[in-house]
Amino acid sequence: MPDRQVELAGETRRVVAALACCAALVAHVQRAEAPELRVGDEWRFVVYYTVASTVPNRVWKVESIEPGVVQLSEGDGRVSMTPELNVTDSPRARESNPRQLDFPLEVGKRWRYTSDWFFKPKGSQGSNAYEVRVSAFEKVRVAAGEFDAFKLESTARISGKSPIGSIYEGERTETYWYAPAARAIVKSVVRNPYLGESTTELVEYRPAR
Repeated sequence: MPDRQVELAGETRRVVAALACCAALVAHVQRAEAPELRVGDEWRFVVYYTVASTVPNRVWKVESIEPGVVQLSEGDGRVSMTPELNVTDSPRARESNPRQLDFPLEVGKRWRYTSDWFFKPKGSQGSNAYEVRVSAFEKVRVAAGEFDAFKLESTARISGKSPIGSIYEGERTETYWYAPAARAIVKSVVRNPYLGESTTELVEYRPAR
């Protein structure tokens, strides 16, 4: 084989190997397993309804990790979540079967679930039927900076009632971004027919040292 053909063949093999390596890396990046939390991990969020803000008003800090449950502090209150970061109890609400995240995450994944809820400020309760899909892996910018994140979209049919018997029915939607580097949902936009639209953003992530 002439020298030039040998060079071209070698170059072709190198390009193919490089593309295979890149494809493997992309596949690895676009699949996320459940994060490993540590006692002392801390996240500072801002929650706002109409006027955007970057001043944190919700702080979570991991206090203990036990089989099946992670306990966090939130101001004077407590938060309980599953190892997959799904909140079962907080100062605001309690849920029987939260599956906002279902690891491993990868683009195209879909799941459905039903969860009973109790909204503490009003004493209302009911059950929501959810449909979730992982729609993209993209960059998202929040107060804490820019992250590579999985974009998830959730639609829920609301069914419930208030303590005085008022009936809740409607559709609740949520778009949210999970960033493996922050081990958290770094942004969430919820549209609730009864509570309006709310946005939650990560302001700062402080991993345990």
